[in-house]
Amino acid sequence: MKKLFPPTLHLIVTLVWLIAASYLIFLYAPQEATMGEVQRIFYVHVPSAWTAMIAYFLIFLGSVGYLWKRRDAADDFAHGAAEIGFIFCTCVIVTGPLWAKPAWGIWWTWDARLTLTFVLWLLFVAYLMLRSYVINPGRSAVLAAVVGIFGFVDVPIDYMAIRWWRTQHPQPVIAGGEGSGLDPRMWVALLVTWGAFLCLFAYLMRQYLRLAALQREVTRLRRLRSSSQEA
Repeated sequence: MKKLFPPTLHLIVTLVWLIAASYLIFLYAPQEATMGEVQRIFYVHVPSAWTAMIAYFLIFLGSVGYLWKRRDAADDFAHGAAEIGFIFCTCVIVTGPLWAKPAWGIWWTWDARLTLTFVLWLLFVAYLMLRSYVINPGRSAVLAAVVGIFGFVDVPIDYMAIRWWRTQHPQPVIAGGEGSGLDPRMWVALLVTWGAFLCLFAYLMRQYLRLAALQREVTRLRRLRSSSQEA
């Protein structure tokens, strides 16, 4: 993959994609009739939420793989998805109140979806805290994997919250039945922005996994050096 799609090219594609997404958000997508310009937060808020959910799904996969095979690569994969997913989930938590204030007249309300998204953010925090504060690396990886597996239950519940409970949203904007939906130009802006976020996520994951592999190699060499010195 490095030869076919080197990191430098990946970075350039990501930057161009983000610039194109910004153009579509602010200049191409039409102004929403009810909320006006504030609705443009939607194009950042929703793709960030989708990306955060995908990140937690990757944490789940990496955690299952680590507990099954005890391979460091699976642990690195889950850890990287957690660190990067935390950024996107934080973006959701920040943009949510910015959108809620003009839309509902309040910065925060304990709406089912908002609450479950906040729980998802706390799960990211819990995972990363376990990696940071548990002294034994092997033990921290196991504990974090358990959080990654059981915490994934929140993701489908969060996604289905609007359909299962009465929330501040009268119905889903996307795939919500009759009366829901987006203008075609809004769809273009939304999907292009999500694609840009996924491309950014993939680039950051590549960089994290490369650094994690280098760190493990440095640790291995230090241990070999210490062993040789003791001998």
